[in-house]
Amino acid sequence: MPGSGKVGVVVIGRNEGDRLARCLASVCTIARRVYVDSGSTDGSVSLAQDEGVTVLELEVPPRFTAARARNAGLLQLLVEDPDLEFVQMVDGDCEIQARWLECALEALRTEPELAVVAGRLRERFPQRSIYNALCEEEWNPPVGLTSGVGGNALFRVAALREVGFYNPAMIAGEEMDLGARLRERGWQLRRVTAEMGLHDANITRFRQWWNRTRRSGHACGELAVLHPEVRDPDWRGMVGRILLWTVVMPGLLTVTIVLALLLDPRWWIATALAFLSWPLNTVRLMRRERGRGLSPTLARASAFFLMLGKLPQLLGLIGYHRNRLLGRASSLIEYKTTEDSVAVRGRRN
Repeated sequence: MPGSGKVGVVVIGRNEGDRLARCLASVCTIARRVYVDSGSTDGSVSLAQDEGVTVLELEVPPRFTAARARNAGLLQLLVEDPDLEFVQMVDGDCEIQARWLECALEALRTEPELAVVAGRLRERFPQRSIYNALCEEEWNPPVGLTSGVGGNALFRVAALREVGFYNPAMIAGEEMDLGARLRERGWQLRRVTAEMGLHDANITRFRQWWNRTRRSGHACGELAVLHPEVRDPDWRGMVGRILLWTVVMPGLLTVTIVLALLLDPRWWIATALAFLSWPLNTVRLMRRERGRGLSPTLARASAFFLMLGKLPQLLGLIGYHRNRLLGRASSLIEYKTTEDSVAVRGRRN
């Protein structure tokens, strides 16, 4: 385990229930731990206080964001130890594996140009829903140098200081924004094969998946505006694909139907071809997912939800640009509620 004074942990959460208890227990051997709460109503603050963790409760205004919470936690750690070298960021619905910090610290100490390292995150209950199962695959990107990491990773504090920490105004996509700014300064980000932790998405309802996907559309829109020059990942291209399948293709289909009805029945051929573009692209995505090693069932589900997800992504994209043009801040897009944390508390695991 890391030596005293070198590593701290920032845990953030909002109504995570028993997930938070497991999270805090997984990092209990780290001396410097801060839990930052964003308006929980499920007893999370008392739970963390009982664990002997330093607790910060964010006030509003300004609005709650994960980025703001992580910044607040890191600043508190630096007040307690100005010489802190590394910080493990942890979302409150995750548990850190016992050997993870040892492996991650070795990577950061071996590669001085490395700003952050992330490992394999696994879904705690992938069998509970197709949405959880898809999250399990989402947490399994290629290892090696990467363009960004998620909410759970070990950072070099000097790198975070250099770029001014997270952008607290972002309600989603703040990790990718941070990664882009780190790479602009010459830092590297790496994913390794080591097991990092368990994640408990607890997405069991379509509405939860819809809201989570809408949030990703908001993030794509904002990242494309903040980093128009970045091509890895190509956020402008992602925005273009959202618009292609939700605006351009439906518009083309509508035009061909009108032409077939009013001018020439042969336009029905173009209508059929336009309509077939959705199932054909779904099949293409399914074959791609099978090539990644997914089972036939999961590959079909992944392809289906990738295509269907363009709709909530469009809503998130529209919401971001509407608020930007009106000069107002976007509201937090949540997919977990207090009742979700209560449901977790009532389960036997």
